[in-house]
Amino acid sequence: MTQPVIMEILGIDIGGTGIKGAIVDTATGAMLTERYRILTPHPVTPKNVLKGVQAIVDRHHWAGPIGIGFPGLIIDGVVRAGNNLEPSWIGVEVEDFFSKSLDVPVYVANDADVAGYAEALLDPEIADYTKVIFLTLGTGVGSALIYKGQLVPGTELGSLYFKGDILERYISNKVRKESELSWSEYGKRLRKGLKYINTILSPDRIIIGGGISKKMHKYESFLTLPVPVTPAKLQNTAGTLGAALFAATRIKLTVK
Repeated sequence: MTQPVIMEILGIDIGGTGIKGAIVDTATGAMLTERYRILTPHPVTPKNVLKGVQAIVDRHHWAGPIGIGFPGLIIDGVVRAGNNLEPSWIGVEVEDFFSKSLDVPVYVANDADVAGYAEALLDPEIADYTKVIFLTLGTGVGSALIYKGQLVPGTELGSLYFKGDILERYISNKVRKESELSWSEYGKRLRKGLKYINTILSPDRIIIGGGISKKMHKYESFLTLPVPVTPAKLQNTAGTLGAALFAATRIKLTVK
């Protein structure tokens, strides 16, 4: 895994319910400030999200580089898809949009990818596995694939066709809440979804991230699979940390 250049960066995680941010020491992966969270403004248009990001920036009195984890598929800097995205985001050159609006360099990648990147970089145990699947279970289902310690971006496992729909509409935390599922009911659902992923990709380990990872003790007994399923060590801070670490690596790669 490429080590990021040493610097402080503001990491911002844009989620379906909240936007979170903190200043991160990218040499150590430590947060230098408390993570500040605001509710994601609705409708979740570029203009409204920019206001939310600006509030995080202002809170930290920040005028340096920013890394953002964004809930959508980004290819060549352009938002291409997202199951929970407001349609006006599709086609937006997202890095250019935030950089020009905030007047600082901004580096943007998929939120689950940067969260998985943080886990791979900061959890030494991941180095012992060849293929790791990282899932964030929240408003939707985000995913990251870590192969031999390297991030393979753009997996979007939540969009897999499953039981007549897509996977995230069966195992997301949003579905659990809206369907008022007990933890046992949810655990059994999640097991079916994870078995499906295991059949396709045969990972050595599956890591559950997002806020629901803090409650994994309530449903982990139902996750009987032929592969270990464990909660993310960084829990729901992975997105913020990963956004900053991703930005640091991008900066290092562009500095001559």
